[in-house]
Amino acid sequence: MARTVLVVLFDDVDTLDFCGPLEVFSITGQRATGLVPFTVTTVAERASPPVTTRSGLGIIPYYTFTNAPQADLLVIPGGLGARHERNNPAMINFIRQQAQSAELVFSVCTGALLVGAAGLLKGLKATTHASALKELAASVPECEVLDGPRYVDNGQVVTSAGITAGLDAALYIVQRLLGADTARETARHLEYRWQPEE
Repeated sequence: MARTVLVVLFDDVDTLDFCGPLEVFSITGQRATGLVPFTVTTVAERASPPVTTRSGLGIIPYYTFTNAPQADLLVIPGGLGARHERNNPAMINFIRQQAQSAELVFSVCTGALLVGAAGLLKGLKATTHASALKELAASVPECEVLDGPRYVDNGQVVTSAGITAGLDAALYIVQRLLGADTARETARHLEYRWQPEE
C-alpha cells in the first residue's frame, strides 16, 4: 500500500522547499517498477484564497486542516512564512496531531522552526537553513542544532538544511524506506547529482 505524503503549505513558503521533495516522492519507483510507493498531496489551513508562496506562486491545497488524511510522511517546508506560522496555534496543533501517528516527520529549511514549536525536537539533533541555526537553537534549547550536514535523521524526525538540501533529504528518505537502487534511479530521472551523506 502506498504511503501518504502530506505536504504542509502556508503563505510565504519557499517554493523549492516543498516542490523539490514533492517531486521526489511523486516520481519515485514509477519507471523502474511501475509501482506507486507514495501518494503525494497538499494541505493548508485554508483552501481559499490560494496559498501564496514566497516567489508569488498561488497554490490551492487538496486538503485543509479539518479534512486532511493521516500522513505517513508529513513534509514541513520553510521560508519566511515559517517564522509567522510558528505562532499560529492551528498550524502547530495540526503538526503535533499528525506527528502522533506519522511514520516520518520531515522538515525542510526553516520548517524545523515549526517542528520545534510543536515540541518534536526536544532531546534530538536537527539542522535548518544556515541563517536560522542560532534561531532554532534559541527557540528549542533542548535540541542539539548542527551546522554542516545536509540532513539529520533521528528516526521519526528528519530535518534538512536550507532549500536544495530538501532534495537530498527526500532522496535519503526514499533510500531509507525503499532502498538505495530506488533512490539512485529517482535521482537519475531528476538528473540530480545526489551524493548521499555517510
